[in-house]
Amino acid sequence: MIDLLVAGGGPAGLATAIHAARAGMEVVVVEPRATPVDKACGEGIMPGGVLALEALGVRVGGRALRGIRYVDGRHHAQASFAGAPGLGVRRTDLHAALARRAAEAGVAVVPGRITEVRQSADAVTAGGLRARWLAAADGLHSPLRHALGLDVPSGRPRRFGLRRHYRVEPWTDFVEVHWSGCGEAYVTPVGDGLVGVAVLSTAKRGFDAHLRHFPHLRRLLDGRPPDGSVRGAGPLRQRARRRTAGRVLLVGDAAGYTDALTGEGVALALASAEAAVRCLRAGRPQAYERCWRRLSLRHRLLTEGLVRMSGHAAVARLVVPAAARMPSLFTAAVRALQ
Repeated sequence: MIDLLVAGGGPAGLATAIHAARAGMEVVVVEPRATPVDKACGEGIMPGGVLALEALGVRVGGRALRGIRYVDGRHHAQASFAGAPGLGVRRTDLHAALARRAAEAGVAVVPGRITEVRQSADAVTAGGLRARWLAAADGLHSPLRHALGLDVPSGRPRRFGLRRHYRVEPWTDFVEVHWSGCGEAYVTPVGDGLVGVAVLSTAKRGFDAHLRHFPHLRRLLDGRPPDGSVRGAGPLRQRARRRTAGRVLLVGDAAGYTDALTGEGVALALASAEAAVRCLRAGRPQAYERCWRRLSLRHRLLTEGLVRMSGHAAVARLVVPAAARMPSLFTAAVRALQ
């Protein structure tokens, strides 16, 4: 019988599988799509996530990120990371690097899609396979989270994300977050001559229509050719009643997601993958819920606060001026998340 079955071969699922294989577990990943998979993603990895990748032995290129800068056209505030830098990297490059490391670790990846699970006292059966445990890493709109009755409806305004790349030399080694009364746009250097631009908003409109609300950013991108198509994601906020259901553990975005605004998605996915495997190896799967809440607490609190402010146009216009007037507070907030 397999020790661990992983539903989903994205970054969270592959990281879980690598941790499990390194711990001596037999692990199989079930994923319907060929690697690498592109998706809407800000593509900035916080320093903690970079260290987690290094600990897994994952080697990936990209651009070093020195910190976070908030911009509204007239004001700006920036904060450098303490110690190690972050990393801007194409989603496809990150996925490919994790897939290579998983193969090196002996992880089996089989094509398929898991949408339901049968459980007994000592095993789970899913996708025609039987295992002691199942890690549901099947993404933001996790079918398994829904099938297990763990979805919690959200009454908040729904936010969506769009991302496009542009062929332009990065003008900064910071992640720039451009604020307006209609949403946020964040710019991440991801390679030589390439930046990713992601727009977050409650308004559903085309990418170019969103950019009109960020005139300073539009000037920086003026005449620069897009690279590839626009990718979308949302609604972003997803809640789960808990992270465990019998012998199933939710990992990555499937465990719950607040918003992309603070850029913690990949770092939290990597941290939750390590925590899930650690709890299984210790024979204490029930401890995973507490571990996840502890790992994600600062991110959830800060992101929730920023999203609430962004939902009020008059308040959103005060965010960058306030951060510029209180640089030590802004720096403390950035470093709390790294």
